[in-house]
Amino acid sequence: MKNKILPIASIIILLSGCSKNFQAINTDPEHLTSANMNYSLLFSTAELITSGNSDANSYEDWRNNLIYASCMVQHLSSTTGYWSGDKYTYNAGYNSAYWEQNYTDPVKNIVEVITHTKTDASQVNLYNIARIFKVFMFQRLTDMYGDVPYSEAGLGYISGITSPKYDKQQDIYADMLNELQDAAGKLSASATNTVGAADFIYGGDVVEWKKFAYSEMLRLAMRLVKVDAANAQKWAKAAVAGGVFTSNDDNAVLSHATQASGTPTVNGNGLVLDGVDANASRLSATFVNYLKSTNDPRLSYFGTVSADPTNTSDVGDNTYALQLGQPNGYDNAGGAFDITTSPGYPGSQNAYSIVNRNTYARMDAPTFFLTYAETALLEAEAAQRGWVNADPATLYAAGVTAGMDQMGQIAQFVTSSPAQLQGIAAGDIATYLAANPYNAADAINQLNTQYWVATFMDEYEAWANWRRSGYPALTPVKAYPGNVTNGTIPRRFTYPVTEAATNASNYNAAVGNLSNGDKMTSRVWWDK
Repeated sequence: MKNKILPIASIIILLSGCSKNFQAINTDPEHLTSANMNYSLLFSTAELITSGNSDANSYEDWRNNLIYASCMVQHLSSTTGYWSGDKYTYNAGYNSAYWEQNYTDPVKNIVEVITHTKTDASQVNLYNIARIFKVFMFQRLTDMYGDVPYSEAGLGYISGITSPKYDKQQDIYADMLNELQDAAGKLSASATNTVGAADFIYGGDVVEWKKFAYSEMLRLAMRLVKVDAANAQKWAKAAVAGGVFTSNDDNAVLSHATQASGTPTVNGNGLVLDGVDANASRLSATFVNYLKSTNDPRLSYFGTVSADPTNTSDVGDNTYALQLGQPNGYDNAGGAFDITTSPGYPGSQNAYSIVNRNTYARMDAPTFFLTYAETALLEAEAAQRGWVNADPATLYAAGVTAGMDQMGQIAQFVTSSPAQLQGIAAGDIATYLAANPYNAADAINQLNTQYWVATFMDEYEAWANWRRSGYPALTPVKAYPGNVTNGTIPRRFTYPVTEAATNASNYNAAVGNLSNGDKMTSRVWWDK
C-alpha cells in the first residue's frame, strides 16, 4: 500500500507513445520484444497511466473523471461551458478521452506482459498480478462504454489483429470474474518477488494482490445485481470466501511524486483542480447538503472556501460551517440559467467550496484504486441481501469508519502534512455512527449513498455504482439548452468517432447491440 513512485516512472513513460488511432497502436514499428524488454516496466506504465495523467496534462482525468463523471454524479458543479457533464451537453472528444488514452499504451502493455510471462515459471507472480490488474483496467473501460474490444485488444503484433472485435459486456464480465478467481489462486507466496518496486501499488506483495483480486471480484459481482442476481450472489460469496480487504492497510493506492506540471507522475485530478483549471468547479450543493444533513466530518477534508481560486497558493478555509455547495445546472451567461439566479445565491461564486487543496486537490495526492471502505459497504449490501454470512450493520460501521480514517491516511502519501491531515478523531467517528445508525429498512439506499461519499474523486466508480444501484437518488438538472439526454443523467460514454472509420464492422455491430444507438442515454448491459 505504501509503495512510492520511483524516479524511473518518468523514464517508463518515455517507452510509450501517444497515438490515439487503434490501428496505429497495433502497428508500432518500434515494437519491444522479449529480447529487449523488462516486462515489469511495462506493468509499471500500465499502473501509472491507469491512474489518469497519461499525457502530463491530465487528459483523461480532466475530461472523463472531472468534467463529465464528477458533475453527472453531483460531487462537483461547474458553470464553465466546457464542463459538459454538469448540464449533459455533448463533446465527442471528451467522451472518448479515456478510451483513446487507455487503448494506447496501458492495454497494449498489459497484454504484452501477460503474453510474454505466461510460460515463464520465474515470472509466475508478475503474470498473475498483471492478469488481476488487467481486469481492473477493463472493468473501467466496459463500465464506461459497454461492449468494448477485450479478447482481441492489444494483439496487433502478437496475433496480427488490427481491427479488434467488440466483446459483449456480459461475456467480458464472465471472463473477468473467472480471471480473478484463477489468477488469485495461482499467486505464489513462495516464488521470488520479481516485480518489486516496479509495482507502484503493492511492491509485488502477493498477499495484498490476492486480497485485491477478491475485493475486485466483489465489486464486479455487485454490478450484476439488476441483471443477473444469481451470478451476483455466486461471485459475492466466492469473493468473501477468498478473502477481501479487511483494513485500510489493504487499500490499493498509487502514490504520486511531487513534481511540476508537465510530468506524468503527478496526480491528474490535483493538476486540474489546483493548476490548469483551478477556478472551473465547485463542490456540488447536492454533495455538501447531504454531508451537512448527517454532520459528516469528512466535509472539511473534501472542501475549502478560497477568496480567489485562481490563486493556487490560497488553500482557503476548511471550517465546516463555511462550506457551501454550488447547485448544478447553471452558467455564467447572464440569462435564465445564470448562477446569480439560483436560490440562495451567496453574492459571489467564491463563497462556494472548491475541492480542498490540502487533501485531494494537490499534485501529490494519492490515487485510490480500490479501498476497504468500498469493499466493506459492498459486503454489507451482499449480507443485507442474504448472500453472505455476515452482519450488515457491523460492516456498515466498518465501511464508514474506514472512509473517515482514509482522510488521515492521505498524509502517508504526501510530501508535506498540514495539521488538517491529522485525520478524523475516533470519538468524532463514533458520534457520527451513533447519530446515523444502520437502518435495515433503508439499507440499500444508505449503503450506496455512503459508497458515493467514499468514492469522492474516483468519479468513474461513483458514477458506475450510482447507475447500478440508483443511489443516492439524484435529481437531474433542469433541462439545459443543447443537452443531449432530454434532461436525464447520462448512462454511458460514446465510442470515439474514429472507430466508425477505422474499425467499422466491429463498431457497427457494437452499436447495434445498444438499445438507443451510440448515445449517452443508452445503457450498458448490467444497467437495466
